[in-house]
Amino acid sequence: MVLRLSASDAGFDAAFDALVNARREADADISADVAGIIADVRAGGDVAIARLTQKFDGHDLEQTGWRISDTECEAALEGLEPQLRVAIELAALRIRDYHEGQVPENRDYLDDAGVRMGARWNAVERAGIYIPGGRAAYPSSVLMNAIPAKVAGVDKIVMVTPTPHGEVNPLVLAAAKIAGVDELWRIGGAQAVAALAFGTEKIAPVDVVTGPGNAWVAEAKRQVYGVVGIDMVAGPSEIVVVADGQNKPDWIAADLLSQAEHDPTSQSILFTDDSEFADQVIEKVKEQLKSLETSETASTSWNDNGAVILVDRLDKSIPLVDRLAPEHLELACEDAEALFGKVRHAGSIFLGRHTPEAVGDYVAGPNHVLPTGRRARFSSGLSVTDFMKRTSFLSCDENAIAKIGPAAVALAEAEGLPAHAESVRKRLK
Repeated sequence: MVLRLSASDAGFDAAFDALVNARREADADISADVAGIIADVRAGGDVAIARLTQKFDGHDLEQTGWRISDTECEAALEGLEPQLRVAIELAALRIRDYHEGQVPENRDYLDDAGVRMGARWNAVERAGIYIPGGRAAYPSSVLMNAIPAKVAGVDKIVMVTPTPHGEVNPLVLAAAKIAGVDELWRIGGAQAVAALAFGTEKIAPVDVVTGPGNAWVAEAKRQVYGVVGIDMVAGPSEIVVVADGQNKPDWIAADLLSQAEHDPTSQSILFTDDSEFADQVIEKVKEQLKSLETSETASTSWNDNGAVILVDRLDKSIPLVDRLAPEHLELACEDAEALFGKVRHAGSIFLGRHTPEAVGDYVAGPNHVLPTGRRARFSSGLSVTDFMKRTSFLSCDENAIAKIGPAAVALAEAEGLPAHAESVRKRLK
């Protein structure tokens, strides 16, 4: 049964603390297993990849083929039902338009001392994107990961995706074609992340690895960080809905289930100031679960991790929302804008009664790769700059070094670094 709390109850603080701190990551200690897989790939290269693919995905890469060709992706795109092709192309267009606005500007200026300085942005050369292929296939994730890389100006986008028993979803191939993926490899799991990070005989190493995956993939990304850049270590999906009693209960119930159906460890939380409305939403969730194809997963998620929280006023929910720092936050209320201005920690925010989180997963434009597990307190969703790096520069002429050099000498000597001081002093008259 879903957890129900009231902010006015005597034990609310302790109960809410337990909700905030509940660990929904994988229970198994997989770090050692993942470290073993990474070491195996580093030592064995393609041989290890082939063996691990046979073990986990049940097919022989020499028979099914290591790479999926551009011709296969083109055929998948051409074979799409027309309405579906229109939808995926619309999504790609909107995602590209949104992310083009994220491209940072270079800076080059002369300060009052006559020192020229600034910064120049460049894209990484090779980006690896991981696309799940186990519990479900997500063409939307292909678009959300590959298009920002393409907008950033990445030279080569390398995609890996597991293909259980050698089969791949044609929608994923079509999305890869639309997004401009350059290489597509039929491998997955921690071994695919290791291949991207360290390279094998067939697969050249990349500079950045992004994309969602299971606990093994997330742990592999954590372990290879530093060798490559990563977007984030993502956990189970989350949604928090702040809603008043003027909403349609079945709409809000559907919003909550939209994340519950992802995984049994996903979390869906409703804040409302209307007790009767809370009852109605709970009943609608029960009704919708009866006919939902993903009801087994969604039911477990809702009953084990979901919550309905009653507050005196909706604005009192915002400090609680900030403590949760959710991946997705819906503000489905009369004055969503006023609450929006008070929110500090959330991955992405959806304003108003007609903006369900699910529209953001596909066609709205902003990226759906977002921080989970309260990481929105210190991190952001995937963006163009995740595929770029900034290089600063400066230039001093004789007059400029004369103005700022003495201060550098003084600081270097104070830090006990005489070679630093002398390097500057030699240029001073």
